[in-house]
Amino acid sequence: MAKPESRSFRTRSGDAERVAPGENKPLIICFGEMLIDFVPTVSGVSLADAPAFKKAPGGAPANVAVGIARLGGFSAFIGKVGDDEFGHMLANMLKDNHVDNSGVRFDVGARTALAFVTLRADGERQFMFYRNPSADMLLKEDELDVNLIKKGSIFHYGSISLIEEPCRSTHVAALKFAKGAGCILSYDPNLRLHLWPSAEAAREGIKSIWEYADIIKVSEEEISFLTGGEDPYSDEVVYNRLFHPNLKLLVVTEGQDGCRYYTKTFHGRVNGFSVKAVDTTGAGDSFVSGLLNNLASNPNLYKDEKKLKQALAFANACGAITVTERGAIPALPTKEAVLEFLLKNQEHPQCLCVIS
Repeated sequence: MAKPESRSFRTRSGDAERVAPGENKPLIICFGEMLIDFVPTVSGVSLADAPAFKKAPGGAPANVAVGIARLGGFSAFIGKVGDDEFGHMLANMLKDNHVDNSGVRFDVGARTALAFVTLRADGERQFMFYRNPSADMLLKEDELDVNLIKKGSIFHYGSISLIEEPCRSTHVAALKFAKGAGCILSYDPNLRLHLWPSAEAAREGIKSIWEYADIIKVSEEEISFLTGGEDPYSDEVVYNRLFHPNLKLLVVTEGQDGCRYYTKTFHGRVNGFSVKAVDTTGAGDSFVSGLLNNLASNPNLYKDEKKLKQALAFANACGAITVTERGAIPALPTKEAVLEFLLKNQEHPQCLCVIS
């Protein structure tokens, strides 16, 4: 690939940091959007009624990268932000959380994306995005750090970067390169319907890269959406409509009820944990962090049902802890916090040996 043009983006040595992986710590690369969430200072109000907002770093792939590092794993982030104070704040946030941010690019002509997020009194989350276009949408193929991708063992991504060009083509090029380099491909669609031109465009866009993935994580709502309203609790629907021949593992998250897992040879359920939820933002990303951190240490995890159930119980605990605090990244747990949580919740004592 050609070297990136200096007029379209730049890096600063003070912002970009490449961290060498430690022994027995495979690299997990997270690709996609990183942005600023603005969250109301009071709970249970609409965005219009919120008296004030507090800024927080966000973006699902960035959340996963930080979550992996918090758990003791080695992660990197690839994406684009504005060459503005928010963009450099986000790059430094990755660095401060021991995430390799050398794959971050800064666009001099577009701003860092912003999102206003609230949990209304009825329990529904409400989003309002400012990205017309934002820097993350403008990442070009020649701006990819392919040498960083070559070092990865897992390449994780979502679907938001598929909405607009040039990021869409860059996303496809990156995952194909990662696949060719031997990475396990991990896909969490993380549906944000209001960002897509239409529901049909979202469905087609999300499914357009479906068969590249080795690991897929979806929610019940996403199953209903992707299958056109079929029963999200049906094993037959999952296998017939969503499970493709190259897929190794598909996980369906169900909040505090836990998750279901599907492989080519077995399927089942792992119970969740009952906690007092304060903010559900980032819970799914925390779950993914817990799962991928285990998968990095044991790439054949999906072949051993006992070990898979242990890893999924650990991931459920990660998500449960995250919802007990406000914000996504501030609430992402450390490995020690998860193990302590599991000691207090004896439903899954087998998880205590998952990560050594």
